[in-house]
Order: sequence, then C-alpha cells, then structure tokens
Amino acid sequence: MSKISVEVPDELLSDLDEHVGEEGKFVNRSEAVRASVRKMLDVLDEIDERHGRLDDE
Repeated sequence: MSKISVEVPDELLSDLDEHVGEEGKFVNRSEAVRASVRKMLDVLDEIDERHGRLDDE
C-alpha cells in the first residue's frame, strides 16, 4: 500500500478525530480517510455516469 502525505486544516482534522477511536466509527485516521476517498470516488463515478462520461469496461 502506498503512503501519501497531505496537509489538513486543524478544524477538519478535529472533526475527523470525533469519528476515530474506540467510540468512533473508524479504527484510525487512515481508515477514515480511505473510506472518505472511496465514497468521494463513488459519487464522482455516479455524476460521470449521469453525464455519459464513463467508458464501458
């Protein structure tokens, strides 16, 4: 698995941390970010499909 580095505003990181840990939905920040990226890509695919921009594979 590749590693990347990103800059995240403190306010966004604080909001993210509310969903991470024993009481949260995610085990760690990495899991939360991966899930968010997957969801964003799914949404973008749906938008592209509605606009006829997806190639049939």
